[in-house]
Amino acid sequence: MYSCQTDCVEKPLCKGFEKLGHIVGKNPWWFFTIPLLISAGLGAGFYFLPVLEANDLEEQFTPVGGPAKSEREFIREHFPTNDSEFFVAQRLYTEGTYASFIAVSKGNTILTSDALNVILALDEKVKQLRISDSNNVTWNYSSLCAWDSGSCFSNTFSNVIKHILTSGSKEFTYPIMNGVFIGSTVGGVKLKPKGNIIAAAKAIKLDYYLQEDNEEMKAKNLLWLKNFLSVFPKELMNQKDIEVSYFTSVTRQEEFEGNAKRIIPLFSITYFLSIFFSITSCMRFDCVRNKFWVAALGVISAGFAVLSGFGLLLFCGVKFAINTANAPFLILGIGVDDMFVMLASWQKTKVKDKVEDRLAKTYKEAAVSITITTLTDVLAFYIGIATPFRSVQSFCVYTGTTVLFCFIYNITFFGAVLALNGRREASNRHWLTFRKVEMVPKQGESTLSAMCCVGGAYDQESDVESEHPVYLFFKEYYGPFLTNGWTKAAVILLYLGYLAGSIYGCLQIKEGIDLKNLAYDDSYAIPFYDDANEYFSEFGPRVMVTVTESVDYWDSSVRDEIETCMGRFENLSYVDRELSESWLRVYVGFYGTNTSAINTAKMFMTNLYKFLQLLPSIKQDVDISENNQSIKASRFFIQTININNSVAEKNILIELRELAKECRIPLLVYHSAFIYYDQYLVIIANTIQNIIVAAAAMLLVALLLIPNPVCSLWVTFATASVLVGVAGFMSFWGVNLDSISMINLVICIGFSVDFSAHISYAYVSSAKGNCNDRAVDALYALGYPIIQGALSTILGIVVLAAAKSYIFRTFFKIMFLVISFGAVHGLVFLPVFLTLCGICGKNGKRINTAIGNSYANVHFKKGQKNTKFCVEKDQG
Repeated sequence: MYSCQTDCVEKPLCKGFEKLGHIVGKNPWWFFTIPLLISAGLGAGFYFLPVLEANDLEEQFTPVGGPAKSEREFIREHFPTNDSEFFVAQRLYTEGTYASFIAVSKGNTILTSDALNVILALDEKVKQLRISDSNNVTWNYSSLCAWDSGSCFSNTFSNVIKHILTSGSKEFTYPIMNGVFIGSTVGGVKLKPKGNIIAAAKAIKLDYYLQEDNEEMKAKNLLWLKNFLSVFPKELMNQKDIEVSYFTSVTRQEEFEGNAKRIIPLFSITYFLSIFFSITSCMRFDCVRNKFWVAALGVISAGFAVLSGFGLLLFCGVKFAINTANAPFLILGIGVDDMFVMLASWQKTKVKDKVEDRLAKTYKEAAVSITITTLTDVLAFYIGIATPFRSVQSFCVYTGTTVLFCFIYNITFFGAVLALNGRREASNRHWLTFRKVEMVPKQGESTLSAMCCVGGAYDQESDVESEHPVYLFFKEYYGPFLTNGWTKAAVILLYLGYLAGSIYGCLQIKEGIDLKNLAYDDSYAIPFYDDANEYFSEFGPRVMVTVTESVDYWDSSVRDEIETCMGRFENLSYVDRELSESWLRVYVGFYGTNTSAINTAKMFMTNLYKFLQLLPSIKQDVDISENNQSIKASRFFIQTININNSVAEKNILIELRELAKECRIPLLVYHSAFIYYDQYLVIIANTIQNIIVAAAAMLLVALLLIPNPVCSLWVTFATASVLVGVAGFMSFWGVNLDSISMINLVICIGFSVDFSAHISYAYVSSAKGNCNDRAVDALYALGYPIIQGALSTILGIVVLAAAKSYIFRTFFKIMFLVISFGAVHGLVFLPVFLTLCGICGKNGKRINTAIGNSYANVHFKKGQKNTKFCVEKDQG
């Protein structure tokens, strides 16, 4: 009885590629030249790269359509800032434009005369910084600073320092001093046993805010900030009492943009490593069969793909995010893998056949494999475009498109290289000098001379090139060792340990991107981030609680409802109720028991107008209608505390928004940091969604191209296992789940399928009748190609491990885990599990021996030939 596998997809593909191979073999120079011209033409698109670079942090690393962005627009519309008259930092709807420095004592406290004098001197240096505009007009800090009540906004604590130095008194309360909040100015505070008097403090932070009311002022501010970054570090030399870190509002953006410039030199190292590995893998001592030029041009083919794919999209005006600079490293690994597939298939063709016939057979065997590779990878990348992060979308569209070009150039340009190299071999010419050499050494000729000047040997029985010795290692040594009973037991225990560690790691994973990680490692911003986290993390964002619609504030029941809502916010563990600020409380308290002054609409609005003249800062918290008859919107403030990690950031955002929804008064909560906190609301859900969609797509590909349902189940199992391992171990390696790592997890689906699908299919396709023999046979066919594929991909990204940037190191870490775990599953875990599942019941009957041989004929990459075969089953 026969059970036939379908080949409705594979068979016509094989025929089509066979014809293409014949055409390329007959006309190699056309297929060699045209891709060169296309690459040169499309490569001109890099001219537009400076214009299309999309390095805005908020745009690239916060979710598109995040709630905080619409909330910010509401705040901007109803509570516009006026930096030239009434500036208050907590009322900004953005981070503002500023320079800051943190002074940290080298001793026990910074509240010493020596340390305070140094801080005052630095303060004066900052205020004396000057710039000249295009009209040679000089501007200093006092002419650029944000103003409050007719004078330049100053750091309150600088006045306190002067008072301490003149009076000698160092006793003051914390965190409120003379009605002013200093929790964000004095850090590392220790209080005296009784009361809230400061006993010691470790750090002082001073901020210098600038006006940003118009574009002209913003341009001047940028010049002043650049001058600050140029001059201020020189003032920090040889400080004995304090250590100083500094930061500006443009630091994060400038440091982030600098990442790309630092990664460019690594490209040359990557290409050198890839070419070296490729040449080494293809090296033969035979001076004719040596594949030096094939290996070198195979790597260059991947470079052409990057040039064409990126150039085309740049011509089309597609934005280029900085993390997309990872793509060429990955493309290089993919391209080199494809090269191994085609080259291995070529080496199994008969050397005496015509070049076009050899290439036709090569395409028939290998081109379908790299088609499967392209399909799985492109699906994974294009699925990632659906994510709400611009940086991920950019990476996916550039990488997916370039993978397509990589495929096109492999079946055209690289095919032509194989054909031209085949012509050289057919005429028995030297790989370097291209001169004809003898196939048999002359009598008495030295071994060295024979190696240099004699070549063209091949297996006389099969008419093919000699097999690589690593294949025999897997067949004679590794395979029998792995299928030993004691080894299987050890492997099962190892897998259980791997799975337990992976699951534990998944439970420890952290969410969100730390803005500190967007700067490179030796950036001046890193010490500032560290100091801020260590000494100023007690008090978090000062959150606006905004009434978004016009309500009857003169109605006592409405006021009570507002107070109830505020009370709920203040009862949260993340909120300090003593530090809340409410214009309504102050207004109602101002009139005390005289409720008649505020219990009617007319009286409330009339008296409110008079009240706001007394307190102009509060005036910014009330948006009164044009006819002065109602309040369109108003806001209050609550002070969060201990928001010092991603868990706290996520919890406070969710809890505040939930409480706002539950309140009967229409409310929204906002702080500029919420723009980045919004990633916590979508990162896990989108990661899971993308993984499920990608996994479903991969499973569909497996079912189409690997029709055996049991094999497809094992593919699904191995893919899930690798994914869990990568997610778990990336937490051990200090990688958060963020927009950078999210796309790598989606890529994980495509790459883990590569290793698992074909080892499973090779196992069930084996002609052996015993389970252990089948595993050995599969390893013999695929062991060395798996190692080649894994090493070539790792070499394509290994230089990123040396990058001084979290973005690029994260890419390396996750891809290293994906490739390593995928290879371990293919070479260790899966062969053992397959022998235990009992799928070996061919009862010794042989099934189309061409199937088993086809795996030995083609070096593994990302898709092996899905060969039609019929299985003869034993009736008994």
